[in-house]
Amino acid sequence: MNPDTINLRDIKKMRLERHWSQDQLAEMSGLSIRTIQRIENGENAGLESLKSLGAVFDTNISDSNKKVEIEQIRKEEEYVQNVMGFYKLLAIALLSLVVPFILAVSDSSNWNVFLWILLSWAVLLGVYSLNVFDFFGDEWKRKMINNKFKKK
Repeated sequence: MNPDTINLRDIKKMRLERHWSQDQLAEMSGLSIRTIQRIENGENAGLESLKSLGAVFDTNISDSNKKVEIEQIRKEEEYVQNVMGFYKLLAIALLSLVVPFILAVSDSSNWNVFLWILLSWAVLLGVYSLNVFDFFGDEWKRKMINNKFKKK
C-alpha cells in the first residue's frame, strides 16, 4: 500500500477530525448520504466512491482486505469456542468426581478409586489444553529465542 494511502475504514475518523457531518461529506463527494453511512458502517465501496472520497480528502483511499478481517473474526470465534469447551469439560470432570469423593470420605478403601479418576481427568484436561491452546506458538518461540540469544 502506498504510504500516502489511507484505509477506507478511517473515513469516519477523518470526517470527524474535520468536523464535517455525513451530509456535508456526501455533498462534497457527490455520493449519497446512504453510501457514506454504509462505508462508515464497514461495508465495501466501489472504485468510483473511493475516487470521490479520495478527491475530497486529497489522498488515495484503499478498501481494506475483508478476507483478513473475516479470518481474524474466525480465529477469535474458534478460540472462544475452545475456551468454552475446556470449561464444559472441566465442569463435567468436577461433577463426575463428586460421588467418588463422597464414597472415599465415607469409606477410606475408596480413596484409590477416587485418586485414579482424578488423575485420569487431570491427564485428559492436560491433553485437551495442549491440543487446543497454543502454549508453544509464535509468541513462546520468540521469547525463547530472545532469552537464549539475549535479544531485546
